[in-house]
Amino acid sequence: MDKIQSEKEDIAYRQQVVNEYRPDVEKLARYLPWLESKMGTSVQQSYSGSGIEEHSISFPVYDSTLMSFVKEAQRTKLMDRNYRYVYSRCKIRTLQDELRTIEKCTIQEMDVLKGILSKYVMGGMTKGRMWSEAVETGIFLYVIKKMKANLDFWDTPVQTRVVNVKEAEKQEKKAEPNAPQDTFF
Repeated sequence: MDKIQSEKEDIAYRQQVVNEYRPDVEKLARYLPWLESKMGTSVQQSYSGSGIEEHSISFPVYDSTLMSFVKEAQRTKLMDRNYRYVYSRCKIRTLQDELRTIEKCTIQEMDVLKGILSKYVMGGMTKGRMWSEAVETGIFLYVIKKMKANLDFWDTPVQTRVVNVKEAEKQEKKAEPNAPQDTFF
């Protein structure tokens, strides 16, 4: 009885996470094609026109789509001001650590994905290079893709997936006429 109750609570928790994050992730997922196309390229230029370099320092000018993405991300519930805690808890120190962590995250670690996204979106408010770094290295792309993949996977009820797997196995056995059949004595 405890196992059944535990499974029901687990399903309810996953559904709650899906319902909480889906609207915000869908807003940011619209930018996935653009993020894929810009990965590895610079999305910022330094403005130095009108003789500004003689009297002042140049300042970054960002791609308009990047600015739209950042503004959209700032308006979501995906921003976590305590992202530094996520980095210390998960022992994330380098870009490779971030990429490995993103790859491992499941629906239960959506807060970790939020933390990584928040570091770059919120950090870019004071360190201008962070937004373009996140696009160039693919951090924005990988975080949004992983969030979307987690939500898409868990949005279907568990019982439906199990039934579909069993039906697929039956179809495979029917498709293989020479395959040995299970016999019971």
